[in-house]
Amino acid sequence: MADSKQVEAKAERTAARLAKRISAFSTAHGGAEGQVAYIGERGARIVLVGEDGGWGDLVAPSVEIARKAVEKSGITAHEDFDGEFAAKVKTGPYEWTRMAGIQVGGPSNG
Repeated sequence: MADSKQVEAKAERTAARLAKRISAFSTAHGGAEGQVAYIGERGARIVLVGEDGGWGDLVAPSVEIARKAVEKSGITAHEDFDGEFAAKVKTGPYEWTRMAGIQVGGPSNG
């Protein structure tokens, strides 16, 4: 069984890898903000929204690691995904088609 130092070192490496990906997203989108959400046994979801309205997400093995990654990346973290933060997300035709397909029972055939 791994000792606590090994577990902590692995968590640090995971947070550092995630922080690097967050920073790359931020650079590609002119800056970014994020929000961490617990998703159950799977861990935590880090939702990212770029200054240009682009968005994406990452999954971390725990909320603690996700928060550490966001902190290391230096982006602004939000408690909730609502209000002005959510309004920054820009969606395109793909997302609207996808959402409409889900609402009416699937994509149309023509």
